[in-house]
Order: sequence, then structure tokens, then C-alpha cells
Amino acid sequence: MTSAVTRILARALEGEDISWQEALQLCETSGPEFQATVAAADELRRRQVGDVVTYVVNRNVNFTNVCVKHCGFCAFSRTYRNEEGYFLPLQEIIRRTQEAVDMGATEVCMQAGLPPDMDGGLYIELTRAVKSAVPSVHIHAFSPEEVLYGASRSGTSIEQYLAALKEAGLGSLPGTSAEILDQEIRDAISPGRITVKRWIEVITTAHSLGIPTTSTIMYGHIETPVHWVKHMNLLRDIQHDTHGITEFVPLSMIYQEAPMYHHGLVGNLRPGASGMEVVKMHAVARLMLGSSIRNIQSSWVKEGPKLAQYLLAAGANDVGGTLMNESISTSAGAQYGQLIQPRELRRLIRDAGRTPAQRKTTYQVIQVYTGEDDPPTPLDFVENADTRFGSYRQLAASKEFRFSRRT
Repeated sequence: MTSAVTRILARALEGEDISWQEALQLCETSGPEFQATVAAADELRRRQVGDVVTYVVNRNVNFTNVCVKHCGFCAFSRTYRNEEGYFLPLQEIIRRTQEAVDMGATEVCMQAGLPPDMDGGLYIELTRAVKSAVPSVHIHAFSPEEVLYGASRSGTSIEQYLAALKEAGLGSLPGTSAEILDQEIRDAISPGRITVKRWIEVITTAHSLGIPTTSTIMYGHIETPVHWVKHMNLLRDIQHDTHGITEFVPLSMIYQEAPMYHHGLVGNLRPGASGMEVVKMHAVARLMLGSSIRNIQSSWVKEGPKLAQYLLAAGANDVGGTLMNESISTSAGAQYGQLIQPRELRRLIRDAGRTPAQRKTTYQVIQVYTGEDDPPTPLDFVENADTRFGSYRQLAASKEFRFSRRT
């Protein structure tokens, strides 16, 4: 190994913050240096969070796919004229939430498209109604893009809108719509998407109001490792200032049905991240962010259960949630996403030599599973998730919840 890589890994293992320039050197490793980087990330994970691997029992409710934006990576959205556009009514959203809680869920994650002519108070009313009907559930909802849209439609400031969401029962905010926090790349892959400046404003305002958020990155398109590390450096700066980020979730782009890939709309576009890139991303995230954002999640939806399991040896300490429904990744071509049962998550964790634990959205541990004979949960008995919970394809093809434009 070079002396430079050795020094960087030693500093990281001592708990020091490495610079983005040093992190970039780790992204460029290969052979023994790459292996040492992964081993160092695994050791730092052990020192920072121990051998417990967490997961959350949750359900996604993507309540509409109708959207005014046309992001190049999104195969989920439809225009209001499209016959596959849908909008779930309030009672159906509540029903799905209650069904999830009855199955053992502690969280409902609500994100959707941005429908035209939307009443600015929709997200607030939706939050209040779900929380009133299912008071035990943690509402993890509305990306910064949605918050900005709701605030704009209602004619209020971002701070006022977030305060109203919190008062209505919002528990936390997904740090999605981040993609790559580089404006030039955003303008190429998603023109008209929330700007970097506005994304930061929503996230930091949420933290100032006591609303925690996650953080994400989408990679495997036209970005390079320098964009990865600058993105993570920005997140780390935010965390040093606000301490409001609960986790970092790398999300490799699902490309198969993404319009910008499927129709050749963007030049120099990669077909998603390679396996080596996925491993490097998680390892470098642990080494760069672990002292400030302690939870690094591996996504079984994006990477599949087997690679997500391997990432537990590359810096990750969380495997996300059960989901029950997942529409955004599956519409883009992901092979996974509908449901992973709690017992399967625990098996994957144990086979990686770690101890499984169920957590809340904000990482308070509910139960550590120290034995092999865990009591089954209701989700463990679901044989066909599409039949039990419905799928995106069924929803888009059905006329029951067809979108009709509000006038």
C-alpha cells in the first residue's frame, strides 16, 4: 500500500475526520488498497456502532404517481393525462397505514409525485388525518422537493410549512431528492428539480424545528467519485451544524426503465453503479461520515439482499425496512422492493456474523434478537406480497383510484 492511503486509513480509525480530498484517494483504490479500505471501514463500524445490525418494520405509501416534474431517472411518474395516473384517497391511505401497523409496523413512509393544481395544505391534512386515525405510527414523509412544492402551493415559507407538518404529526423527513448535490449534474439529469440551495434550506430548517431527517445519495449515472465525496462533505458540514441527520443511505441508480437511459437522453450515462462502486461507496461513507452520521444503510431494494448483506462487512450497520410496498424503484426496473420479511432480514444479518435488532425510525432499538428461534411476526406469514398488499403495476393498471385533475 502507498504511505498516503495508510495514513488516511489510520487517521480515520483514530476517529479523525478525513478531508474530501483524502476520501477521494480511497475511492480510487484497487487491489490490496481497496481491500484495506473495506477492512478499515468494517473495523471503524465495529468501534462506532458495534455488531448489532438494525432494521425497521415499515410500509411505503406512494399515494400518487402524477407529477409535474420530468426527472430523467424517474420511471414512476405519470402526467395527469396518462391513463396510468392514480391518486389514493385519504381513507385508502389510512387503511394501508392501519393494515401495516396491524402487521407490526412502527413507521409509514409517504412520498409521491407532485400533482398539478394541488391544494397546498394537502400534505398537512394528510399527515393530520393519518396520525389521528393511527396515533401509534411514526410518519416519515415528504421529501424536500415535496415540502418546497407544498410551501409554494400554499403561499407560505418553508419554515411555516414544516412547522405546520410537525404540528399535524410529522415525525421525520426523508432526505431524498438529494441525488447528487451538484447543481450542474442536477441540471443534466433532472432539470427543474429542487436546487441544491433549496434542498439544504429544507433540511436545515427541518433540523432547526426538531424534525430529524435521513440523508441519501444517488450514484451510478454521470457523476464521478469527486462528486460522491463533495456530496458527503456537504452532508457532514450540515450534520456538524445541526446534528439532525439520522442515517446515510447510498442508492445506486436503477437504470433499466429510467427515461434518460431508456431513451438515450443524457450523454455519458452509466448503466447504474458497478459492484466495486457500491462497495467503495459504503466503505468510504463509513470512513468519512461515521464519526458524525453513525448509521450507514445498505439498500436491499437497490442492491438485492445478497449484496446488501455483504455491505455489512464494508461499513454498513443497517438494512433498511420491510417496505411492504415499493413503487419508485420497481417501476424503474428493480428486481426487489415489494417486501422482505423480518425473519429474512434477521437471517441475512446472522449469516453475516452480526446480531439483528428491530429499531424505530430514529434508531431507538425496540428489540435485540439474541436467539435463533425468534417468535414469528404477522409479516412472516405473508406468502405473496403482491396479493396481500398490491403492487405498483396493479395500481397503475387499475381504474379504482384513477387520477382526475382537480379544477
